[in-house]
Amino acid sequence: MDGLNRRKFLAAGALAAPAIGVGAGVAAAQPEAEAGAGFWRPPVRTGADQLAAGGWRALAGKKVGIVTNPTGVLSDMRHIVDAMADSKKVNIVGVFGPEHGFRGTAQAGGSEGEFIDPRTKLRVFDAYGINATKLAELYKKAGVDTVVFDIGDAGVRFYTYIWMLYTAMHAAILAGNLPVIVLDRPNPIGGQAFGPQLDPKHSSGVGRKPIALRHGMTMGELARLYNDTFLPQETGSKVTQLDVVEVRGWRRDSLFSDTGLLWVPPSPNVPTPDTVLAYPGTCLFEGTLWSEGRGTTRPFEIIGAPKVDWRWAEALNGYRMPGVLFREMYFQPTFNKHVGVNCGGVQLMITDKRRFEPIRAGVAMLVEAKKLYPGLFAWRTDNFIAKLWGTDRLKDMVERGAGVDEIVGSYQAEEADFRRHRAKYLIYR
Repeated sequence: MDGLNRRKFLAAGALAAPAIGVGAGVAAAQPEAEAGAGFWRPPVRTGADQLAAGGWRALAGKKVGIVTNPTGVLSDMRHIVDAMADSKKVNIVGVFGPEHGFRGTAQAGGSEGEFIDPRTKLRVFDAYGINATKLAELYKKAGVDTVVFDIGDAGVRFYTYIWMLYTAMHAAILAGNLPVIVLDRPNPIGGQAFGPQLDPKHSSGVGRKPIALRHGMTMGELARLYNDTFLPQETGSKVTQLDVVEVRGWRRDSLFSDTGLLWVPPSPNVPTPDTVLAYPGTCLFEGTLWSEGRGTTRPFEIIGAPKVDWRWAEALNGYRMPGVLFREMYFQPTFNKHVGVNCGGVQLMITDKRRFEPIRAGVAMLVEAKKLYPGLFAWRTDNFIAKLWGTDRLKDMVERGAGVDEIVGSYQAEEADFRRHRAKYLIYR
C-alpha cells in the first residue's frame, strides 16, 4: 500500500467460550446453526460466522454502523453486509469503507467515495483517510449507536486496516462512547511479533503508533491494546464497551494455510496467501524507486527495476536463507512504477512457509540491490522507507554498507520490548 495517507454481537450460545471485552459478555453460537452449514465448514470459525450462527440476535434493536470490506465474508462466501441485509434482522444504518473501498474496487491510496450500494440499497460512507472527528460526524449523520468492525488484516504495521480500526474506535469515543464490537479473524502470517517498532516521529497513515513491523496480533487483540494503551494517551478516555467475538480453533503458530478458510484478497495487490507471507519484507521496496511488482501477476513476490540482471538472484541465493529461493526473471509492469518498461529482477519463491523469514529476506534484497547496482538503486525522495521501517535506521545502515545480520540485530531489543508489552492483550495461545 503506497502513499502517506493510504488509506470487532456477538452470537449468543451456551456452548461457546465467552467473548473478550469490557462490555456485556456475549458468547458464540452453537455450531449446528452455522452460516454455510451443508456447504463449507472450515475448522477455524471466524467471529463473523459465529454472529451469523446466532441469527444476528445480538444486534436486535441496534442501529449498526459496520466498518468492513471484501474480507468480511462468512464461510459460505456471502459478504456479512449482504447476509445481514437479506436476513431483515439487522438495522444497518451505515457501511463504512476503508482504503480500497467497501466492495474493494479501488487501488492503493484510493477509495470508493460515498454511494448507495446497488445490492443492499444501504448508504456506504467513505472512511478512508479521514480523522476520528470526521468519522464521528459520519457516525452521527448515519444515526449509528453500535459500531461493528469486520476486516481481515495482513499482519503488518504498514497495512492501513489496523489504523482504520484505531480511527473507528477513536471516533466511537467522540460520538458519545458508542459500543464497539470486533468480529475477529486469524492473523494470516501467524501470531509472533518481529521487527522494529515505530519511532513516533515517523507516524503516518501507514503506521501511527509504536508497534512492531510484524505485530503478530489479531484485530481483536489490537483493539484491546489500543483501548488500554494508545486511546487513553491520545483522548484521555477509552471505549467503555469493547467486545471481541473470538475466532474458534485458531492458534498463534497457525498460518492462513492451516485454517481451512478460503483466501479473500484483503487488497487488490495481495492476491494469494504466499503474497501476504512475503509482504512484510518486500513491501519495503515501496520506499525505493524499484518496482514492488504492482502491475505484474505476482505483486510483492516479483521485484526489480530496469537494467537489473542475473547477479541479484545469484547473490540472494548465496545467502542460503531457509524457506526461500530467488528466481531470476524479467517483466514489464502494466501500472505503477516503470509501466511498459523491461525490468530485471527476482521472483521470491517460498519453499517452506514456517522457516521463511520475510523481514530478513527483504533486508537482504535491499542490501544486495545497493551493493550490486549503486547507480541504479535509489530511495524515494520523500523518505517513505522510514515510515515503512518505522525508523531512519534501515536506510542509514544500507547506505553505509551494513550487512544483513547487523541490520536485523539492530532491532532485537525493541522487538523483545513489544512482545512484553503486547502479552497481556493476547487472546489466543
